[in-house]
Amino acid sequence: MNGTARIAVVRALHGLGDMLCAVPALRALRRAYPTAHIELIGLPECRWMIERFGRLLDALLLFPGFPGIPERPFAATALERFVRSVRKAPFDLALQMHGSGRVSNAFTALLGARTAAGFYDASRQHSYGPRFFPYPERDAEVHRWLRLTAALGYPSEDDRLEFSVTDEDRAALGEHGALAALEGERIVCVHPGARDAARRWPVERFASVADALAEQGYRIVLTGTRAERAAADAVATAMKRRTLNVAGETSLGMLAALLERAALLLTNDTGASHLAAALRVPSVIVFLRADPERWAPLDLARHRPVVGRHLARAGSERLGRMRTARSDTPDAAEVLEEASMLLNGVYGV
Repeated sequence: MNGTARIAVVRALHGLGDMLCAVPALRALRRAYPTAHIELIGLPECRWMIERFGRLLDALLLFPGFPGIPERPFAATALERFVRSVRKAPFDLALQMHGSGRVSNAFTALLGARTAAGFYDASRQHSYGPRFFPYPERDAEVHRWLRLTAALGYPSEDDRLEFSVTDEDRAALGEHGALAALEGERIVCVHPGARDAARRWPVERFASVADALAEQGYRIVLTGTRAERAAADAVATAMKRRTLNVAGETSLGMLAALLERAALLLTNDTGASHLAAALRVPSVIVFLRADPERWAPLDLARHRPVVGRHLARAGSERLGRMRTARSDTPDAAEVLEEASMLLNGVYGV
């Protein structure tokens, strides 16, 4: 395949973290094919990937929906039109980066690319071809996809997340009156929401830690999307100390500009955690449900997961470097201790 190839990357996921964790593998792909036209087959809410990572991705091709992939409703006519359209000028490579391939490999095969590649679910015994490899069940999400690009012949040890904050982002932050007034203050951002309710640490525990940090002189700023405003409101109501609640009032770029000014982020396991990792902003992440070995940031000195006891797994070196709580739901004292150690430089960051 030459450098002017047309490449499709299948990753039709909603999450900010899902997409940021794919960036190191996309960098490896771009280094291998610096002049290729690379299209992301993804969801409309991920247009920001093209805006922020235009050097890695050239275009967004909207995922039409497919049976068994829940991120978009399936309509047979939409899928038929999509397949007919992409097969008129077939991709040279279709790279499946949407999970184990149990369902997404069938969608990738329909694209009719000259070559297809990705992972396959070894339990299904159907590899889809010589450029498909067994899905690694236990790996950090970033390393999982770098493992795939390495298997395809473009290895990379560059596993950094990244997110560029622009002058426009900073200007927009400055135009938000309440946030502009924080200039010079020591800020801790608290992000109590999450798409999945089962990942949300209890409101009263967020409030307790936020109050304790406010007593230490930090200005608490509650962040989140519009959908997460209710969670932020509940924390604000439960707090005894002054707070600024901007959940639903910031764009992705504004949130990034705010985080780069913060001393710390306290959050559930959600996209804000990965944005903080990309910006090198210290964070404490509470894990209640998802696999921390897979989803915790790679830098465990700068980013401190506090993991529910039920998620601990014997023999995992990576999990062994995280804080395992005394119970399935970490208590406020455990989370506050990790936050205080980060803010006081105990971990050397």
